Amino acid sequence: MGSGLRLFILALGALTLGYLLLCAAAWASQRALMFPAPRAAVPLPGHGGYVRVGQGGVLLQRPAPEGAPWVVYFHGNGEQLSDLEDVADALHARGLGFLGVEYPGYGWAEGAPTERGIYAAAEEGLAWLRREHGVGPERTVLLGRSLGSGVAVELARRGLGSRLILVSPYTSMGDMAAAAFPWLPGRLLVRDRFDSLSKAPELHLPTLVVHGARDEVVPASQGRTLAAAIRGAELLWVPEAGHNDVLERSWGEARPFERIARFALQGR
Repeated sequence: MGSGLRLFILALGALTLGYLLLCAAAWASQRALMFPAPRAAVPLPGHGGYVRVGQGGVLLQRPAPEGAPWVVYFHGNGEQLSDLEDVADALHARGLGFLGVEYPGYGWAEGAPTERGIYAAAEEGLAWLRREHGVGPERTVLLGRSLGSGVAVELARRGLGSRLILVSPYTSMGDMAAAAFPWLPGRLLVRDRFDSLSKAPELHLPTLVVHGARDEVVPASQGRTLAAAIRGAELLWVPEAGHNDVLERSWGEARPFERIARFALQGR
């Protein structure tokens, strides 16, 4: 074997080892990237609508007027319940109930976030809503934003809501990993898959998808793809909006927040 070939084989082996180590690091650190899990800086208030449930879970509620729908809200990966008080108040002011479900390891909630654990916390929140307020799926509007869109899709697939709202949704976390790290086999490495696109054919409820055309986090093409895969879904396309401001501004005629409130009340 010539020295040139030997050096080539050694270099190829080093590159392969380096790539495998990079894949291993991505595997080990993915939950820290996917679930930044901000923690609350102050103790859980004894008022203001916060409720402890189950084994360390936390909810934020604004009770609905008699017979009105409740919006059950699943937030993004960098948020926590205390960030949702303005949203809760605004939806309540428009005649809707509000229930925010905290993820394990976020805010005041105990535990560590995983896909399975977040689904369990979401179901626990819905069980509390039925037990304490007599609200079943027929009055439940599932709203998921960013990371939370995958949670809302899974609960809709389980038949736990009558209407579905997805804000800045992705098709799957595997697709997100592939888009963010195209040099890695992201679809194979992701453990918490939140595969909304594969569940889309199982969704048979009125659905509104809201996505900003200038979304810098979730590719806007994923929102379009998911909306097209859900039978009868309405897509509210917001040309000027990004990821973190799509609901926070009126955006001319689009007015996404008002559209969401109207859509939720259509189930009344």
